[in-house]
Amino acid sequence: MYGSGLVFILGREDKPSLLLSFHTEIKQESLDSDCDIGAQCTLVDSEMTSVKQDDCSQTLGLNDITCEEKIVDISNQDETAEVDTFPTPGEKQQEDPKDKKFHSCPHCGKRFQLISRLKRHINIHTGEKTYSCSYCGKSFSRSDCLNNHLRIHTEEKRYSCSGCEKGFNSLSTLTAHLRTHTGEKPYSCSVCGKSFSESSNFKAHQRIHTGERPYSCSDCGKSFSTKGNLKFHQRRHTQRISYSCSECGKSFWSVGNLKIHQRIHTGERPYSCSDCGKSFFRLGNLNEHQRIHTGEKPYFCSDCGKSFSQSSSLNSHQRTHTGEKPYSCSDCGKSFSQSSYLKCHQRIHTGHKPYSCSDCGKIFSFINNLKVHQRTHTGEKPFTCSDCGKSFSQSILLKDHQRIHTGEKPHSCSKCGKSFSRLVGLNHHQRTHTGEKPYFCSDCGKSFSGSSNLKTHQLIHTGEKPYSCSKCGKCFSRLFGLKCHQRTHTGEKPYLCSDCGKTFSQISNLQFHQRIHTGEQP
Repeated sequence: MYGSGLVFILGREDKPSLLLSFHTEIKQESLDSDCDIGAQCTLVDSEMTSVKQDDCSQTLGLNDITCEEKIVDISNQDETAEVDTFPTPGEKQQEDPKDKKFHSCPHCGKRFQLISRLKRHINIHTGEKTYSCSYCGKSFSRSDCLNNHLRIHTEEKRYSCSGCEKGFNSLSTLTAHLRTHTGEKPYSCSVCGKSFSESSNFKAHQRIHTGERPYSCSDCGKSFSTKGNLKFHQRRHTQRISYSCSECGKSFWSVGNLKIHQRIHTGERPYSCSDCGKSFFRLGNLNEHQRIHTGEKPYFCSDCGKSFSQSSSLNSHQRTHTGEKPYSCSDCGKSFSQSSYLKCHQRIHTGHKPYSCSDCGKIFSFINNLKVHQRTHTGEKPFTCSDCGKSFSQSILLKDHQRIHTGEKPHSCSKCGKSFSRLVGLNHHQRTHTGEKPYFCSDCGKSFSGSSNLKTHQLIHTGEKPYSCSKCGKCFSRLFGLKCHQRTHTGEKPYLCSDCGKTFSQISNLQFHQRIHTGEQP
């Protein structure tokens, strides 16, 4: 539609009026969507000499220009000599892209070429919703969103699905719905490859990788990656706690949270993993669990590039870079990087042991200790060494064992530089420097630097020999003594002389033999 112009009549302090004439390559529908600022927009012929502007008081984002109600005579060409115009199609081709002006968002820095787009974007941060539905009162931040909503009240559902005959107000909504039948997911994440059927879900997913949280709470400043999460959070400020658990009296500000909580009492776990059958109280926990099977780790650390399957794990990890320990113990002042660590630590002061073994009744302060203990009843050893096939009941025991194969000794003594494969070995060794012997025998008062040494010593008083050989029945007071003895049955000689290749069943025999090569006198 050429040969027409879009005219705004604007008043300024230094001039009685200003005519903005836009050479149009503008469709009628774009006029409708942009005329949401309260000012009247009129298409006029090039011959037109006057325009009436009614009910216009909206500031257009330029500090020195505001609209006023005027009737303006523009027949004098000097009145419009300084007016800026949009480029014609021919002029557009010669325009230098570098000359384009960008308007930046003061909240997040995102840039826009059109100030109207910037205003529309800023509403995301402010939460301002200036357009209200006269039928139901629902508010919107954009006029086009209000117009789409009004179809619910005023229009028939013109678009119908051939698969299920469901009706829709817009073609785009129908197109998105059809993907539920076809399974099509045209939006693919370039970072992790995950696909989505709707662009809105795709954009929300991308914020997992970028860490962007554009939706801020006006009450407390907390930010969120999706508008839905912000709305859910805002109920805490506006809604009274009104949902109470009939079992324990605990209160919740959302009926959904109450239902999830009640599953603790009922034992209901409605969300099951299709891979291993494990079930969960919450859908979010199932989604996180499934990443164990898929290997998906969508949360990336911007400092070191390490990836995580859970956002909470990323947040905890990032504190290793910042050194932040925001959780402090009120009893001793010790600080922790995670709230779960603080809760566990506080049980040292309270003596609280909430976890009980159903087999023997033994109680524990930590659930992990209970799980490890229960394996003594079941005999389960879920952690297997890929080098030799040996199995262990705890992952830490497997890690310690694997260092036999790798030779790794990551724990070094700051006094003498001696290295150890296990942290407990380093702690025990450091007492040789400090002289500390914190373990006391209640029978004779003798003290020891290690708890294992105390236990071995106490067998002298009790005469107990708890370790017996399954081959010959011989008993030993120490596990180490039993293992050495068992090699007489198996013929195993794991200690190798690096000088001559001779092997020995006991390390003491190897050490005695090596003196032949070194010439050392006993």
